[in-house]
Amino acid sequence: MVKPDSITPLSGPRRDIADLVESQRFVWSITALILINAVTLGLETSPAAVDAYGEILFWADKIILVIFTIELSLKFYAYRMDFFRSGWNVFDLAIVTVAWMPTSGAWAILRALRILRILRLLSVVPQMRRVIGAIAHSIPGMTSVIGVLCLIFYVASVLATKLFGTHPDPQMQEWFGTIGASGYTLFQIMTLESWSMGIVRPTMKLYPWAWVFFVPFIIITSFAVLNLFIGIIVDAMQTSQKEQHEKESAGIKSFTHEEIEALHKRFDLLQEELKSLRAGEAKS
Repeated sequence: MVKPDSITPLSGPRRDIADLVESQRFVWSITALILINAVTLGLETSPAAVDAYGEILFWADKIILVIFTIELSLKFYAYRMDFFRSGWNVFDLAIVTVAWMPTSGAWAILRALRILRILRLLSVVPQMRRVIGAIAHSIPGMTSVIGVLCLIFYVASVLATKLFGTHPDPQMQEWFGTIGASGYTLFQIMTLESWSMGIVRPTMKLYPWAWVFFVPFIIITSFAVLNLFIGIIVDAMQTSQKEQHEKESAGIKSFTHEEIEALHKRFDLLQEELKSLRAGEAKS
C-alpha cells in the first residue's frame, strides 16, 4: 500500500488499522484479488464462460469490489484527510468509484471500464510505481523532444507535399497530396512499418532521388529523436530510484532515532521504579 507523505502521528485503533493495511500480508492479498478480478472480467467477454459460470463471475466481481471498498474505507479511517496526500490513493479511489457507478442505460459504457481495476497493480507493486514515477519525472524533458519532433514533422510534411504531392499518380495523392496526408505517411515511415516496399520504393519509381529525402528523415526521427525518449526515461528512472533510496534511508534514520528516544524514556521509568522499590525495601 502507498503510505501518504507527512501524515499526522497515529495512535490507538487508527495506528492498528494503518499497520494492518500496510502489512505485507494485506498488500499481497489485495494484489491477488486484483489479479483474480482481472481474470473474471476477461472471462466475462467469453459467451461460453458466461453461460457456464455467469452467476459465479457476477458474485465474484461484486465481492471483490466490496473488499476493495472496505480496504479504502480502512485507509481513510486510519489516515483521515491525509489519505488524499497520496496521489495513488486518489487513483485507487477514482477506479473503485467508477466501478460502483450504474452499468445500464447511458452509463453502460462504464461497465467496460471495470477492467481499469487491474491498474491498481500500479499502486500496489512498488516496482511498477517506480516506473510510473520515472515516466512522470521524464515528462518535462519529453515535452521538449516532442516539440522538436513536431517541428521536424511539419517541415518534412511541407517538403514531401511540395516534392511528391504534385504528381498526378493516385498513390502519390493519397500519401502526399496534403500536409495532413504527408504527416501521416511520414509517421508510418518513422515507425518503420512497411516503409520500404510500401511507400519509399513506389515513390522512388517516380522520383529516383527520393531516397535523399527519406533516408535522412528516418535517421533523424527513428534513430536519433526517438532514442532521446529512451534516454530521458532511463535517466528519470535512475533519478527516481536514487530519490527513493534517499527517502528510505532518511526514514530509517528518523525511525531509529524515535525508537532510541522511546527506549531512553522507558529506561528512565524503570530506573525510577527501581529506586522506589529500593526505598520501600529500605524502610521496611
